[in-house]
Parts: sequence; structure tokens; C-alpha cells
Amino acid sequence: MDQKALKIEAARAALGHVEDGMRLGIGTGTTAAEFVRLLAEKVHAGMRIIGVPTSERTAALCEELGVPLSTLEQTPELDLTVDGADEVDPRLNLIKGGGGALLREKIVAAASARMIVIADDSKLVDTLGRFPLPIEVNGFGMKATEIAITRASSALGLSGQLTLRMTEGRPFVTDGGHFILDASFGRIPDTRALSNALLAIPGVVEHGLFLGMASLAIVAGADGIRSVHAS
Repeated sequence: MDQKALKIEAARAALGHVEDGMRLGIGTGTTAAEFVRLLAEKVHAGMRIIGVPTSERTAALCEELGVPLSTLEQTPELDLTVDGADEVDPRLNLIKGGGGALLREKIVAAASARMIVIADDSKLVDTLGRFPLPIEVNGFGMKATEIAITRASSALGLSGQLTLRMTEGRPFVTDGGHFILDASFGRIPDTRALSNALLAIPGVVEHGLFLGMASLAIVAGADGIRSVHAS
């Protein structure tokens, strides 16, 4: 199967965990979009759910396909979030944010009783960091924030380029009105220490390390679908 087909099969398997009446966090990205399309078919067949999208892009797709939506203000506690990931390690720690929605994704996941990650097996890594770590930052004082990130990561033995994410020749702006610095650190041996160091920097809004949030990863590969639990 090609990568798109693998994503569809992972999304289909995740749908098996969605029960009638659930309050559902709905992720962002190409794999999550396949989940939305399959979920819409279930909704049209009579399944009752209420979804909280993690981005304006996901909200637009849900509205187009007829998936009923709410907000975290209206529905502040969720039963389950289904979302993709850019990297997944053996303990189900994640790097997310390649689609630029990491802040809302993390808020929605934290409001959920459970989080299921759907991915193809190319996203599995032994140690996080091959994929550049997205760091969402405030536009005010961004250069000072960049210097602080470099110093904090250097103190942890990490180095690598910080790149301002661009789209169509302009800085990418998140749904929250912030910018993203993609940090090419390479392997991150101590993800918790890096998480704490980044969150201590005033200009950092959030980062793409999702630690201890996922309870299950549904991974599609050439040999089929498998469920990965935290080791």
C-alpha cells in the first residue's frame, strides 16, 4: 500500500474506538483528515458524536462533511482525541506540529480522557528528534526568544538550526496568531528536560513535544495494522 492507503487504514482502525455519544477531539493533518472522512460516513449512518476540532482547517473539513462540532468552551471535557503525529517513540511520546496546530492540539489532548495516535510506520523512531521540533513563539521579541531557545538547548547538549516557518514567502501564522520556529536538534535524549527548559522561556507559547499524553498508537505498515502501547 502507498502512504495514503496506510493512513486510511490507521484511521479506520481508530474509528473502532469511537463509541456512540462520545465527545471527540479531532486532530489536524493528513492522517487526521482521513479519520474525519471516515467519521463523517459513520455520522451520516446514524452515529451520534460531538467533535472539537484542533484547527480551523479541521473545523472547515468537518463542517463540509457534516460532522457536528462544539468548542472547548461549550464542551470542556472530552472522552477521546484522535490525532496524527510527526514522530512516535516506544513510550508513545510524540513530536507534533508539522501542520502548525500544536497549541490547540495539545490543549484538546489535555482535555481528553484518552488520546489515540494514528500514523503509518514511517513515523516510528527510537528517539525523538529526527523531525524538526516545532516551537510556537510570540511575535513580540522573537529574536530574543530565539537566542534564549539556543542557549537553553545548548545547555542540554543540543544544537541545530532554528528556522522560522514560512508559507508562500511569508512567515506562517498559527490559528492563535503566533509564529513557529522549527528546531533541527537531531536526537533529543532528555525530552522532559527540553520541554521544561523551553516552557521557562517567556516568548515560547508551546512546543511540539507531547509527553505522556497518548495511551495508544495505531500504526499501519506493509504487514497491516498494529496497536502500540507505551513500553
